[in-house]
Amino acid sequence: MIIFVDADACPVVRQTEEVAKKYSVPVTLLCDTNHILQSDYSEVRVIGAGADAVDFALVNLCQAGDVVITQDYGVAAMALGKRAYAMHQNGWQYTNENIERLLMERHLAKKARRAYGKHHLKGPRKRSEEDDLQFKDRLERLLMKLLG
Repeated sequence: MIIFVDADACPVVRQTEEVAKKYSVPVTLLCDTNHILQSDYSEVRVIGAGADAVDFALVNLCQAGDVVITQDYGVAAMALGKRAYAMHQNGWQYTNENIERLLMERHLAKKARRAYGKHHLKGPRKRSEEDDLQFKDRLERLLMKLLG
């Protein structure tokens, strides 16, 4: 098992590494050339610039039983298709039961924005320490279940 992190602007890299280190699970951070990362624990893979280069590289690398951390529903859907586990940076898990609904909601929201000429929405609320703790707790529970 490897944890793959869609690390471009991911707010939980440090938390992922802390939990992974506790369970001796390797981590691979994938980022594009605009987000150079360094880590004492994780393997860092810098993928060439391109709209979805990191996404496709991550999906090509992950295998059944791996864990993927991403906020991208499309990446999560492709990871699930490879029988990997997928988790959002807020700590909730993507599943075969919820991914179609999430993709449909994303599609409908994009369609509505286009209809009203809005291309950007207000961003998410500021991340809190509680959000980070919740993510760590849920990642740890997932790893305990998988390593069980």
